Amino acid sequence: MTKKIFRSICMAAMIVFLISLALIMGALYGYFSNIQMRQLHIQADMAARGVEEGGIRYLEELDEGDCRITWIDPDGRVLFDNRAGSLEMENHLEREEIADAIIRGKGESKRYSTTLLERQLYVAVRLCDETVLRLSSSQQTWWSLALEMLQPIALVALAAVGISFFLAFRLSEWIIRPLNDLNLDEPERTEAYEEIMPLLHRIGSQQERLRLQEEEVQRRKNEFESATKNMREGLLLLNEHGTVLSLNDSASEILGITQYCVGKDFLLFYNSEDIQEQLRAAQGGKHTEMIVCLDGSNYQINASPVIFEGRVSGIVLLIFDISEKEKAEQMRREFTANVSHELKTPLQSISGYAELLCEGMVKSQDVPRFCGQILSEARRMVTLVEDIIRLSRLDEGAEGMPKETVDLYELAALTVRNIAPAAGDAGVTINLEGRSVKVKGVPVLLETILFNLCDNAVKYNCRGGSVTVHVGGCKKEGRECAIVSVSDTGIGIPDSDQERIFERFYRVDKSRSKAVGGTGLGLSIVKHAARVHDAQIQVESAVGRGTTFTVSFPLKKRITD
Repeated sequence: MTKKIFRSICMAAMIVFLISLALIMGALYGYFSNIQMRQLHIQADMAARGVEEGGIRYLEELDEGDCRITWIDPDGRVLFDNRAGSLEMENHLEREEIADAIIRGKGESKRYSTTLLERQLYVAVRLCDETVLRLSSSQQTWWSLALEMLQPIALVALAAVGISFFLAFRLSEWIIRPLNDLNLDEPERTEAYEEIMPLLHRIGSQQERLRLQEEEVQRRKNEFESATKNMREGLLLLNEHGTVLSLNDSASEILGITQYCVGKDFLLFYNSEDIQEQLRAAQGGKHTEMIVCLDGSNYQINASPVIFEGRVSGIVLLIFDISEKEKAEQMRREFTANVSHELKTPLQSISGYAELLCEGMVKSQDVPRFCGQILSEARRMVTLVEDIIRLSRLDEGAEGMPKETVDLYELAALTVRNIAPAAGDAGVTINLEGRSVKVKGVPVLLETILFNLCDNAVKYNCRGGSVTVHVGGCKKEGRECAIVSVSDTGIGIPDSDQERIFERFYRVDKSRSKAVGGTGLGLSIVKHAARVHDAQIQVESAVGRGTTFTVSFPLKKRITD
């Protein structure tokens, strides 16, 4: 814009200069023409008086200078001419200035000579004897005068051009400075030309709209990033050509790529025939799914096209870790098989004993024993079904079960009293030690945890062994915790089995477990009940030396009576 203003000012200055020069030259030319004509009138009057007094001798002796003097009689015949022979000249009676002089006493005229490129000025005066004396002088034309003054005109023009350039440069800077100083962040507060204030108001309103739109876009971007960042699933956004537009942290971790791939072709970082086929199908507008194995885990990749205005404008890749799902499905199948097997065994026993009784194949003295076996197996089935129902309820999060303030020491004392008869029958002594600690929990589930741990400690102990139940508190990871530990001097658990003892229907010693009436679900129930209370379970065991189970309950605040 500065250059345009500069050129405009220079052009305007040049045009004004040329027009002014032409006007000045025209005015000066007319002014000097008038002066020259007046001088010629004076000379003509003086020469007329000289001729009237001295006759032709005066003309012959006169130093005429640049003037041409012609003396004409009343008939138009030339009597004298200082530039040419009078006899060779034509009649001058019809000349304009001669005719005017004969009639009015004085006349003048101007004639242009195309051959000499100059103009002639004529002044004629009538004498007393009716003859006419004419003086003429040459006057340069406008163009010849301009050519003679070319040097000074050129100097003036150069000076004018230099001044014009300087002024144009300064003026353009002065005009542009307020525009360069505009504060486009706050255009309406800027002092500028009145003519551009409507533009500034419009810019201000547009900036306000852009600011609001930018805030909205940033808000949506932050929401999108927050949502995708905390997703366990991997998410990639590609354009229609397969260039990565965005990916979350889960996708980076799963695929082993970084944010460096943004703006680059996805196939440069993760290329396989399956993914190529998926991308081609998505580019064709089709939704596809496939399962891949990465680092020992199974993932499902869903490729969905983004349709905009009837064409594919992008591709969304969503990556699910289905290892847990497959593991859960495997566990469900195993659980179903185990339940079927656990129920089938007592049912077969009950069916067999009942069939023998019905067929009358049992001696009368053996009937009580057979009925006792049927009752034992039925009780075992009831216990198994109750444990399964309890586990199913715990799987659902124990919703609807109210929490109360429970004293773990009192609950442990009640459990020890209830299990003491069974411990006495097994030849095991059971002791309680510690102090009162209160937690917020579900009493039934807390009782289940204590009963199952104590029951297992008695069942898998040795005759003459002991069980110690300890209730107390400790600090763990900077938090106050209530702890319950159950230690026994039993058979112990091998290191290879310690990670699986909480699985459903898992038994370390299957023969002993069935002999003592275990369902294989006790520790699974303990684990789920502890999870409801955000508690942690630790196991310390050595084969032949015993086992210690420790359950830690976090205390959010101190509970008092």
